Amino acid sequence: MSQDPQHSSAHLVDRSPSISGAELVATLVPPRQFDGASFDSYRPDPEYPSQAEARDTLRAFSEPEAPMSRGGFFGFGRKKAAAEPRPNTPAKPGVYLDGGFGVGKTHLLAATWHATAGRKYFGTFIEYTALVGALGYSGALGVLQGARLICIDEFELDDPGDTMLMTRLIGDLVKTGSRIVATSNTPPNALGEGRFAAADFMREIQAMADNFVTIRIDGTDYRQRDLDGDAVSLSDEAYRFALADAAAAGERTTDDDFGTLVAHLATVHPSSYFGMLTGVQCIGLRDVHELTDQSAALRFVAFIDRVYDAQIPIRATGAPLTTIFGGGMLDGGYRKKYLRCMSRLNALTQGEIAS
Repeated sequence: MSQDPQHSSAHLVDRSPSISGAELVATLVPPRQFDGASFDSYRPDPEYPSQAEARDTLRAFSEPEAPMSRGGFFGFGRKKAAAEPRPNTPAKPGVYLDGGFGVGKTHLLAATWHATAGRKYFGTFIEYTALVGALGYSGALGVLQGARLICIDEFELDDPGDTMLMTRLIGDLVKTGSRIVATSNTPPNALGEGRFAAADFMREIQAMADNFVTIRIDGTDYRQRDLDGDAVSLSDEAYRFALADAAAAGERTTDDDFGTLVAHLATVHPSSYFGMLTGVQCIGLRDVHELTDQSAALRFVAFIDRVYDAQIPIRATGAPLTTIFGGGMLDGGYRKKYLRCMSRLNALTQGEIAS
């Protein structure tokens, strides 16, 4: 007879981890699913030539002494020999990958990290802002400066303060010789568009953009190529069997009420969400329902980002997880962030339980 998962599983709401600055620094490496990411293992779609061009540009960028020339803000970077720089044209120290969901931006970012020798860091936008929060600006700069490469994934804006902080950090790191590669679903001159119109904020955006050659990557979401419809929602009985079978196979499962977990996320700093997932191999969520509070929705998006990084499958009941962003959220300024999360939720609920 199967066990009741509510009695045999752990609960994410019982976990309230905190993380120190030193622990944050130790996490600044690519997610484990990108441990083997390389330029050779990247498979560009021949129907979208920009994918191969992005790969070749970053391969050149990762080579020693191969700066990128200024080629127009939205033009593709071209490799130019360091010994023969174009007159009066300084090399840009950064590459910015702009594109839709699932076109391989994070794979290329991780491939660049793996191909670059020397001290280097890889983290999401929120992880770098959390590092500044933990160590202070000077402390975070002291840790990061001198690194050969800084990779910033998911450069998206929740408020202008974080953006101005990151643009300042990028500027100071560039001054000390670091090279920057960043990804986002929005090009740097459009970050915050439609949300914040303050003149000083827009100046910060342009200051950041001036450091980057921007590469636009087109393509279809690889996570959806073999997936159909919405995220999978199970019946109560199927849910119980799914978690019981996972537990019987030795998997560490968790079982939580969706609404209770969403409320709990407000009590944990987003930089510590990955700590909630330590040892977890399957997540169960009961009674999923639509979210109408944007702050709660954004916290859940940040949590799912960490779940996806850890490649932990989700089993859920109630509304499909791809339908939870209500109240006009998909028509607002965070539309791209929600759509990316929906793509990941679809993959996580349809994937096999990790071993």
